[in-house]
Amino acid sequence: MKNIIYTIATLLLFSFMGYAQEVESAKNPVEVAKEEQEKQEKELKEAKKKQKEIEKNEKELKKAEKAQKKAEKEAKKSAKLAKSIASKRKAIDKGEAKILKLQNKLSKGKSKGKLSPVDEMELNNKINKLKLDIVKEKEKLAKLERRQ
Repeated sequence: MKNIIYTIATLLLFSFMGYAQEVESAKNPVEVAKEEQEKQEKELKEAKKKQKEIEKNEKELKKAEKAQKKAEKEAKKSAKLAKSIASKRKAIDKGEAKILKLQNKLSKGKSKGKLSPVDEMELNNKINKLKLDIVKEKEKLAKLERRQ
């Protein structure tokens, strides 16, 4: 009796399995093509989305690089300006030292009486010329300091 029940159960099982396989294979080829097309469209959309994201990241990277280059350029410009200011101050100090030296020479020469009037005039002209140069250098220095 057990053998009969097992046989009937096995026949029923195989019949259901056969029916299930028939249902699966009975899909319409049009539906299969539609599903395949939808799948391809999804993949295409995902690919486009990834491409846009990559382009966006590249654009942000370029923007960051540009900002970095601009910052480096500004730093270089600032350093150059500071160097120019220091150079102008040094030139002014040097000119003032020359004026003091010439004035000392002029006063010593007058007190000793060794300078001729022509020599005195030449020293005065040199002093005046140096004073004008210092005034010009101070104007340039003021412009540089305003830019800083």
